[in-house]
Formats: sequence, C-alpha cells, structure tokens
Amino acid sequence: MSAATVVAPSMLRVRRSRSPAAKSQETERERRLLIRYHAEGDLVAREELVERLLPLARDLALRYTYTDEPFEDLMQVACIGLIKAIDRFEPERGTKFTSYAAPTILGELKRHFRDKGWSMHVSRNLQERALAVSRETETLSKSLGRSPTVREVANSLKHSIEEVLEAQEAAANYEPASLDAPAARDDQEAATLMDLLGGDDSAFELVETRDAIANTWKGLPDAERKVLELRFSDNLTQREIGRRIGYSQMHVSRLLRRALDRLEVTTAAT
Repeated sequence: MSAATVVAPSMLRVRRSRSPAAKSQETERERRLLIRYHAEGDLVAREELVERLLPLARDLALRYTYTDEPFEDLMQVACIGLIKAIDRFEPERGTKFTSYAAPTILGELKRHFRDKGWSMHVSRNLQERALAVSRETETLSKSLGRSPTVREVANSLKHSIEEVLEAQEAAANYEPASLDAPAARDDQEAATLMDLLGGDDSAFELVETRDAIANTWKGLPDAERKVLELRFSDNLTQREIGRRIGYSQMHVSRLLRRALDRLEVTTAAT
C-alpha cells in the first residue's frame, strides 16, 4: 500500500473495546509484523499493519471534523501519516508503536492544513492557534450549551483576547469564496458575490467640478481668495477677518459674497 493509496470506506473498521489480554496480543502481533517488515522487507506484513491500524488513523482524523475539510480527505492524510510512521519506526528501540505513530499522524494532518488548506499566507504559529481556537470553541459550546464568548475561549487557552480575535480572523480566511457562488447558500438563483461587489464611485462625479473650481480659484482677486481662506480655513468671523486685513465688516461681507457667487456659477456650469 503506497502513500497515495485510496482507503475504501469498508476498510474503516470501528474499534471495539477489548480486554487487556486481547490488547496485549494485538500489540505483540503488531510488533512481530513490524519486525518482519523492517528486518525482512515483507510487504504483506506492512499491508496487514496498515489495515490493523486504520482505526487509529480514523480516530485522529476525527479530531479535525470541526473544520470544513471533507472527512475522506482527512482520512487519506491520516493514512499517509500512518504509512510514514510504519516505514520510519525502529522496532529495536523497544518503543510502543502507537506512541510513535499518533504524533506522526497528527503532524501529517497539521502539515496538510498548514501547507494546502489556507487561501492566504498565514504563519505556522497563527495557523495552529486558529485550529486550537476553533477546537476549543466547539468544546466549550458543548459544555456550556451556547456559543462561548471570546474572553471565555481566551481564558481556556491562556491566550489574550487579541490573540483569539486574530486567530478567528485568520480562520475566516481559510477557504476562499468563489465570486460566482450565490450570495445566499440556500438559493442557487440568488445574486452572486460578484454582483454585490463594487459600484459607481460618486467621487468621479466631483472630478470635473473640482477642476473647474480650481481654475476659478486661481482667477479670483487676491482679496477674495484671502477672505475665503480666513473664513473657511481659519474659521474666522467677518469682523475678525476685517480686523486682520484692515477692511470693514461690510466690505468683507461683499468680498465673500462676490467670491462665493463666482464659485457657485462655476459648479452650476459643470
């Protein structure tokens, strides 16, 4: 069985409870098979080991069913990790095989999510935190009977609230959405995301007006430009402007009105 072998559903046997004696016999059987494979290159022994240990791979793959990843894909990745564990295990060390296989399979699953699952570049630490937050959120939801708050998740994981929020935002970008997909999942004839994105930018309508005002501004007499700047940029009253430039309040008022009338004519023309 190669790493690319597809596991048939019929091979996913459910692990039944066994007596200590039965477990010991199975462990001894697995040890002998490992020795046969590594010492003699017996591929039949390797194949039997894979089939016997599929329940272990299945149990570990089930830990990630809270994600949107299809379980069949998770199972295939777990089986690849199982095969790698079998091939790399050193029976002479005397270590229990399952103690070595479990972290190897979990490592393969985590690597799958890190390297192939994310729609955007996310650091390894943030990916692992996002998975931990998602898993803890599901666990707390079951125990509390409701969705946990961000603070509750943060306290449970010994993270700050900011770290949890960052992880949740990263998780939201795990799977890209198709622009051609319906905006409403239950209505295949609904508008697509592409239909809802973008729109006319009202700022474009102001381009010509701004250009016309700029030209008119340049043509204003210096006195009119000055009073406009003091009134609308410096927010001075007409009396304060008059004192600043030495004009009466009445004359300042006439200058402001004349300048504003010119600008108003310009905007109306555009």
